[in-house]
Amino acid sequence: MPSLFNMPLDRLKGIGSGRAKLYNKLGVASVGELLRLYPRTYEDWSNPCRIAEAAENTPCCIRAYIEKVSKPARVHGNLMIFKFIASDGYDNITITFFNQRYVYERLSGGGEFLFYGTVKRFFDNYEMSSPSVSNINSAGIHPVYPQTAGLTTKQIESAARQAEALLPPKMNDPIPPGILEEYGLCSLDFAIRKIHFPDSLDDVETARKRLAFEEMLILQLGMARLKRGGTRGRSVFRITKEYSEEFRALLPFSLTSAQERAIMQCISDMKDSVYPMNRLIQGDVGSGKTAVAAAVCYAAIKNGMQCAFMAPTEILAVQHYKSMSELMGNSGIRLALLTGSVTAAGKKAIYEALEKGEIDLIIGTHALISDNVCFASLGLVITDEQHRFGVKQRAALISKGANPHIMVMSATPIPRTLALMIFGDLDLSVLDELPPGRQAVETYLIDSGKRQRAFGFLKKEIDKGNRCYIVCPLVEESESELESAENYVKKLRNTVLGGFRIGLLHGKMKGSDKESVMSSFQSGMIDILVSTTVIEVGVNVPEATVMMIENADRFGLSQLHQLRGRVGRGKDKSYCILVSDNQTGNTKERLSVLCRTNDGFKIADEDLRLRGPGDFFGSRQHGLPELKIASMSSMDMIDETQAAARKILESDPELTAKEHRGLYYEIRRLFAKAGSTEQLQ
Repeated sequence: MPSLFNMPLDRLKGIGSGRAKLYNKLGVASVGELLRLYPRTYEDWSNPCRIAEAAENTPCCIRAYIEKVSKPARVHGNLMIFKFIASDGYDNITITFFNQRYVYERLSGGGEFLFYGTVKRFFDNYEMSSPSVSNINSAGIHPVYPQTAGLTTKQIESAARQAEALLPPKMNDPIPPGILEEYGLCSLDFAIRKIHFPDSLDDVETARKRLAFEEMLILQLGMARLKRGGTRGRSVFRITKEYSEEFRALLPFSLTSAQERAIMQCISDMKDSVYPMNRLIQGDVGSGKTAVAAAVCYAAIKNGMQCAFMAPTEILAVQHYKSMSELMGNSGIRLALLTGSVTAAGKKAIYEALEKGEIDLIIGTHALISDNVCFASLGLVITDEQHRFGVKQRAALISKGANPHIMVMSATPIPRTLALMIFGDLDLSVLDELPPGRQAVETYLIDSGKRQRAFGFLKKEIDKGNRCYIVCPLVEESESELESAENYVKKLRNTVLGGFRIGLLHGKMKGSDKESVMSSFQSGMIDILVSTTVIEVGVNVPEATVMMIENADRFGLSQLHQLRGRVGRGKDKSYCILVSDNQTGNTKERLSVLCRTNDGFKIADEDLRLRGPGDFFGSRQHGLPELKIASMSSMDMIDETQAAARKILESDPELTAKEHRGLYYEIRRLFAKAGSTEQLQ
């Protein structure tokens, strides 16, 4: 459908410039994109049921005629109530509308209509509140679209019908016939028409399967091409000597077998392949990723390379700088820290030293991608918490070297299904064991009624000489992050914890102020640190034994697990207390997962199962396409599309064959909005 993707929406009747802007909010700017705006669900109006047979608490369609019209009643100021008595020939039902005068005027003349909504029964009386209404000739399956303020699902349906009428009699199908047959998929023509206007719910499933397969296949092919594109150039820097024993001699501890394995995989990439390393080091909280990074940096530097290590926050950058300095302090390796807080004079000195090759390892934040940063021989780039960086940010740092080796690290446990999508262009090393001495954190779920008891428990821990975190997200939507945290601290001073030294850390503080607060907490000058989620990663305080998280239901499980990972880093038993008054149904089930296990990967799998792929990290991963219909929780489909992608690329790596041109076009279209097309060349 290339031509329809080039056709602006205002070619459709009823869509002017104003309404086109509303469609733009839904990511729709052309007729083709409108046809790819799939319904989020459907209403089945095809088989109206009798009023008495309607399932309780389940939306359904009934066919009834108006028997009585009540006089409109005004209540609570401007609220107007319109009531009707309708009958299906067997039973009567009271139908109520609120502030919908146009519906009142439509039904007041009587007649027979279809009503779609939830029927509620009170003894022998039936009621329906604010149902959808349609003429009796409108029976069928009705699509329900994603909406935005000012744009209703009926308006989108009307536009989609116009768009469908513009489809050619025979559409070009990007999926080759052999793949369609092998996986039992319908044609694109059938899928596009029936996903919008199905004759039955079976049509919906057939269309959805085909469109999801196509989207996932295109994503798999695109990720495979990204991987090839990232390793097309040959490596300029190679490791000729490992220096593994020399590095181990610097360590005050023994590496785990998982760390040893990851280090050797990295060394092998940099030694044996003609292409640069492109590897993800993924490990749970406390699994020792920094030691792996230090070992690889050590080998790279000893082989004549400069290394750049980029962290998403200043706190995390400082933490890595301190850890690396401690590990390599007596090795002769020259380290530097570059963040936004460094003075202008300090930055200038670092820029000059880097360009002259007088710094071996530079650790920093986004400041590393400044135009002023130039390297003499950048051979290894490391990014931590990769999902917090966009593709362009990573590319900007990589471009400062000549095909440097790439290592990315993530302490965010990610299910395999999601990792394939987010890190599909990287080889994977998993740190699946914790260093000796690392303790499991006991986790409890309480409601606000037990908060004061929890404060008493925190007091006992502090009296022992330990320290505590309290994470305080926004309490009221009208509050700013700062107001919420400050108000919490004020209330805390009126509890049993009021006599302790309380510190406050939030995202709007200057980097130097954050560092000052953290230093005070680490040194014991602060007993309780009230913080927003800026302490999610990178903070290491072994004396902190309690993590209390207010409004825990506002976080995903993986983010809560990250926060919990700030305690249990010392010799004393540690605890996590989740506070939430929302403990009904799915929410309680989600939060209880943390009480049962400390395994981050099991938690991530549960998070994906319970929440769906959605917004797994709290903000959409930048630089990758956004899936519209495929589900990253469908392992079977991921496996099938991976197999299909391999088969296609083995026979036609550049996708130049006639039967693959449609796939090539769809790959570029899908990745275009994510800003990644330049890497697909």
